[in-house]
Amino acid sequence: MKICIHRGTKEIGGTCIEVESQGKHIVLDIGLPLDAPEDEESQKNLLPEVAGFEKQDDSLLGALISHSHIDHYGLASKIKNKNIPVWIGEGAHNIMRAAVPYVPNGFAFDAPNFLKNRQLFDLGPFRITPYLVDHSAFDAYAFLIEADGKSVFYSADFRAHGRKSYLFKNLLANPPSNIDVLLMEGTTIGRLKTMKGFKSEQELEEEFYQAFNKTEGLHFVWTSTQNIDRIVTIFKAAKRAKRLLIIDLYLAEVLKATGHEKIPQSDWCEVKVYIPQLQRVFIKKNKLFSNRDQHKKYRIYPQKLIELSKKSVMIFRPRSMHDKGIINSLDGAALTYSMWEGYLKQDSSLKVLDWLQKNNIPQDIIHTSGHASVVDLKKFAEALNPNRLVPIHTFEPEKYNEHFSNVQYHQDGQWWDV
Repeated sequence: MKICIHRGTKEIGGTCIEVESQGKHIVLDIGLPLDAPEDEESQKNLLPEVAGFEKQDDSLLGALISHSHIDHYGLASKIKNKNIPVWIGEGAHNIMRAAVPYVPNGFAFDAPNFLKNRQLFDLGPFRITPYLVDHSAFDAYAFLIEADGKSVFYSADFRAHGRKSYLFKNLLANPPSNIDVLLMEGTTIGRLKTMKGFKSEQELEEEFYQAFNKTEGLHFVWTSTQNIDRIVTIFKAAKRAKRLLIIDLYLAEVLKATGHEKIPQSDWCEVKVYIPQLQRVFIKKNKLFSNRDQHKKYRIYPQKLIELSKKSVMIFRPRSMHDKGIINSLDGAALTYSMWEGYLKQDSSLKVLDWLQKNNIPQDIIHTSGHASVVDLKKFAEALNPNRLVPIHTFEPEKYNEHFSNVQYHQDGQWWDV
């Protein structure tokens, strides 16, 4: 078995790994780099040179997509050959499909195969076992790849402090054995405050609860629509604070796509749907009336938003900050930011910060990482006990030696034997 990390040995995002055995090969993730240009032609040039991407090649048996973050699947839409079999989590794919009408360059796979936790399957010479992991993306997987008497474990993105932390504990208690190579992410290596671990989603719930109780008016939370763990955390905190959770149509559709009975839905009595003016225009332009009408029983309008503002939490969207219903509901309002702080330096975020200042809206930050801390990475590596540990999905590969033994370095585009 041989491996080529096409991208990821020295960067976070854009991950793409090719694994070869007996003349057959598979691909693990087909990610868009975080610094990729926005125009499609330039993005096409970023696609790794993999036999079977341009035209049909029977040696390419398929692609395994670990989760629905664009830095792990974003270049898949640029592949010319549309006949490549794809495996992905069903919940992850349903969210991708639900998001298509609402996000720029939205993409979902055509009739993919669905992964099941620890249900192995054979693909040519490869035996593949998916492992459901705790991550900020819903329905995310790591992979055990076995062939030619060798075994490779690809961690993909994971953490140990989310609402599915039991998955991390289960993997540590019952890890796969005889791992030759561990391809392990190191997103947080080199960052400050990662050595002692991160706050759990349960700890964040308590912080949100306290923040909501201190707010006299509408409390906005600026977070990612597809971070389902965080939405659940916010909902639980809002319910404890006796506040409604107000969501827009995009989030209502994403939550429905999870198909999970314990994840908040628009028809729950503690949830309401508010569609801002710009989203109403968007719905009309793109004829998304059926999406809208599925949630019409739970929808509120500007006057009702004003009435409910002092006992509600609203998921905030920057594009909606000039909506008249929202503008008229700002008395006593506050905002909590709940994403990576680096995004606040972007020009689009600076406009929001200026809006908050002009409207005298106080803001704070309540957040925890979607990736494992160094402490938990060490536990993970120790449990799997690989013969070799190869850095991936990191800006600081040279620092792996400070934390792990048996580290082996490789370059992007380099083929090497397992």
